[in-house]
Amino acid sequence: MSSGGAEDDIPQAERKTVTDFCYLLDKSKQLFNGLRDLPQYGQKQWQSYFGRTFDVYTKLWKFQQQHRQVLDNRYGLKRWQIGEIASKIGQLYYHYYLRTSETSYLNEAFSFYSAIRQRSYYSQVNKEDRPELVVKKLRYYARFIVVCLLLNKMDVVKDLVKELSDEIEDYTHRFNTEDQVEWNLVLQEVAAFIEADPVMVLNDDNTIVITSNRLSETGAPLLEQGMIVGQLALADALIIGNCNNQVKFSELTVDMFRMLQALEREPMNLASQMNKPGMQESTEKPARRENPHKYLLYKPTFSQLYTFLAASFKELPANSVLLIYLSATGVFPSGPYDFGGVLTNSNRDIINGDAIHKRNQSYKEMHCLHPGDLYPFTRKPLFIIVDSSNSVAYKNFTNLFGQPLVCLLSPTAYPKALQDQSQRGSLFTLFLNNPLMAFLFVSGLSSMRRGLWEKCQDYLRKINRDIAQLLTHSRSIDQSFLQFFGDEFLRLLLTRFIFCSATMRMHKIFRQETRNYPESYPQLPRDETVENPHLQKHILELASILDVRNVFLENTLDDY
Repeated sequence: MSSGGAEDDIPQAERKTVTDFCYLLDKSKQLFNGLRDLPQYGQKQWQSYFGRTFDVYTKLWKFQQQHRQVLDNRYGLKRWQIGEIASKIGQLYYHYYLRTSETSYLNEAFSFYSAIRQRSYYSQVNKEDRPELVVKKLRYYARFIVVCLLLNKMDVVKDLVKELSDEIEDYTHRFNTEDQVEWNLVLQEVAAFIEADPVMVLNDDNTIVITSNRLSETGAPLLEQGMIVGQLALADALIIGNCNNQVKFSELTVDMFRMLQALEREPMNLASQMNKPGMQESTEKPARRENPHKYLLYKPTFSQLYTFLAASFKELPANSVLLIYLSATGVFPSGPYDFGGVLTNSNRDIINGDAIHKRNQSYKEMHCLHPGDLYPFTRKPLFIIVDSSNSVAYKNFTNLFGQPLVCLLSPTAYPKALQDQSQRGSLFTLFLNNPLMAFLFVSGLSSMRRGLWEKCQDYLRKINRDIAQLLTHSRSIDQSFLQFFGDEFLRLLLTRFIFCSATMRMHKIFRQETRNYPESYPQLPRDETVENPHLQKHILELASILDVRNVFLENTLDDY
């Protein structure tokens, strides 16, 4: 609105429209900024606040649609301001996904972010001499890329990366800014993330097939009638990434990214499922079981990790399981009664106002998660996965409370003949997320036609069914394994773990050292599971389909 005289000419209704819009805009910003103050852990405190924030943004979005002409004329509403509202709604949906682990909210975030791009809401930003507006645009691109990565929309990611690269070049050319290096690092990180998979699946026209590794309807082997397994359900998971030098993007390492997908179902379209986040009546039950809730912790300090762990433990419902996934650099024993553990982050721990850089070497490593640190949490069913160069520290676990407890432990080293892929994610975690891709990689294959890939996936499903039978028919297996076997996600992880272990035990170059094999606590009966002749025969058959049988020993039982 311009001068006083002109203001008097504005009809009362239009003036009220502008006032109402300003009120909604201020209220939405206030609520959005307040999200930062909500505790990151605990599943209850934040829901009503999120609900209120969604309500205001929904009203704001509809209001600007209904009154666009008045707002254009009287308020001077710019397209980038509409883009900012849409971007905030996309962020809300993304954060709702992080809080709930419900993948459908990713689709909602994607639809708002896509609309911004399709309608070119940010296109005029570059004409204004305001670097802070361009940064808003760059941040929008980075957030959109994260959502596309999580939805496996790799074609869109590649387009966005190219557009972001052009935008960064234009931004640094026009404004002599100090954040040029940071934005170029963002580009490098996402490029490395896209290329993390060691094997490409190709269509007939040589385009890359995008494979999803979330749990599908046919994913986990079905339980046959008469299989006696526990009724426990995976309710909560901590996914912790603290590997030095592993590719990451937006506080997600490749290992974390792979494991979070292994604990989610394929996304459904929200429209058919529910109205607004947090608005679902408690009497309505979702059509199918939800995903387990997850905390994603990138390089947490020991105290941060313990805080989240305690919150998960406290809120764990009855007959439920807590899963802890640790992808971390090993911390090795320093004394005769010490097994070591895995590293936590020391950079953010402050004592008396000073960051710790030096420590007295006569003391134990403080920034280390020892097996004993987890003992208090074994009062409830606990499923632990450790992917580390010192995973064997967790082999010396003690089950103090008699609750179901399983630890799946990675090899502590990989054969030197195998090309080092650790920067692009661990082989062990790849087996748990995408066992066929891991099998192809250890067999020396780097690409594969779609038809053959699908044939092998079918065969792998058959192997999984047989592994499930081996486990449930075993006479000597520890009951903890069976108590976890009723849950689809844990059943799939256990069958993939056994497939991984059996594959490595038959592989010629892995057999040079036992530290090249995965381990577990409690130990699995080898002759009934990971060294079962029936399973070995299946693995050789899979190798024959791929024409890589020469990589494996024909009869490993002769060697014992």
